[in-house]
Amino acid sequence: MAGETMREASASMDKAVDAIRREFTTVRTGKATPAILEMVRVEAYGTMMALNQLGNISAPEPQLIVVQPYDASIAGSVASAIQSADLGLNPSVDGNIIRVPIPPLTEERRKDMVKVLHRMAEEGRVSVRHVRHGTKKSLETLQGNGEIGEDELHRRLHELQDLTDQHVSAIDSLLKKKEAEVMEV
Repeated sequence: MAGETMREASASMDKAVDAIRREFTTVRTGKATPAILEMVRVEAYGTMMALNQLGNISAPEPQLIVVQPYDASIAGSVASAIQSADLGLNPSVDGNIIRVPIPPLTEERRKDMVKVLHRMAEEGRVSVRHVRHGTKKSLETLQGNGEIGEDELHRRLHELQDLTDQHVSAIDSLLKKKEAEVMEV
């Protein structure tokens, strides 16, 4: 029973690290990557939809992203959604194609991006700690019900802390790597 609880905790912590990894891909680094537009939501067909469901997104050049909507009639909505997404991008509509030039990041903007990265990383750490807290309560309940002994509880709590430290360390290394990428000129 305690082993299953620990496996669930590890899986949940892995999911938290993966979520941070995905979030980090949406932060602009000065290079064109389709992931920058992953979180953009467009109002189309009477509902809010993810941009990647409405068209092809590609980066044919290092400083340009091209969005080709499946339906030409929503090109204007896509362009305005990109502009209002607070990414500092100004798309231009060229028929059925939306060109999104990626301007070089200023030093001030880079520092702002780093602050955003630190906030995302802290959310990830909090998520991992939340899993630790819930698992600790579950283990203490198992011990209270007599399903595991006190020695087993202490062993599992130590194992849980090691697991937490590993996942927090993984988030910190992702942050360090992404921060270096953003600050690169």
